[in-house]
Amino acid sequence: MKEQFLDIEHVNMVFGSGKKESRVLSDINLEVKKGEFIAIIGHSGCGKSTVLNIVAGLLDATNGDVILDGKEVKGPGPDRSVVFQNHSLLPWLTVYENVALAVNKAFKEKMTAKERHEWILESLKMVHMDHAMDKLPSQISGGMKQRVGIARALSLEPKVLLLDEPFGALDALTRSHLQDEVMRIQENLNSTVLMITHDVDEAVLLSDRIVMMTNGPEATIGEILDIKLPRPRNRIEMADNAEYNHYRHEVLHFLHEKQRKH
Repeated sequence: MKEQFLDIEHVNMVFGSGKKESRVLSDINLEVKKGEFIAIIGHSGCGKSTVLNIVAGLLDATNGDVILDGKEVKGPGPDRSVVFQNHSLLPWLTVYENVALAVNKAFKEKMTAKERHEWILESLKMVHMDHAMDKLPSQISGGMKQRVGIARALSLEPKVLLLDEPFGALDALTRSHLQDEVMRIQENLNSTVLMITHDVDEAVLLSDRIVMMTNGPEATIGEILDIKLPRPRNRIEMADNAEYNHYRHEVLHFLHEKQRKH
């Protein structure tokens, strides 16, 4: 049985004050187990990325707490790695150097230079990017840049991997390849993953549970859907799977029907 690992407790988020006050999130509560893959879905402006940024420590909640592995989250830390929609690679550094920047910062005291070098190569191999380690970001495709971003995030060995629509800017074929890579890596490492997405199929394919957000202002968790599809999952087989299509319908129903009443 998976242990409780990440707790989001009574989180509220208010931006501004007085007449300019905007209540973005209202009483967000979520318990995530170790090794669980959670997708957060909802319409634009519902505060999905705000939730992720609070867990990442990039934003302080107005009220409430985030507890990770028994410790309160206070600011950013290497125990939480973020992969954004924009790859965020430094353009003047090679693929290898972009990952090395993170590894050298996080493990300078814990690993020798040789161990760090081997770990950088291992991280790049994990996403099949070791062949391009000497290339600059401008010399590789968008999908390859995202692979490097994922390698850099995983190289920190985070307790939680935070994915903020990481495939949103990619073409359909590249997106499907990277989704398969993330599924493979997550199963191999038993990573705990929190992913923001607009894509219903992506949410059903990748996750153990889908957290569906209501519309803002004062967005909250409307429903949580357990995805009990066996792993490993094959996207071709899933297309004809009645249970998969049932889950897909449930999410679409929430997004299209219930949201109109909110």
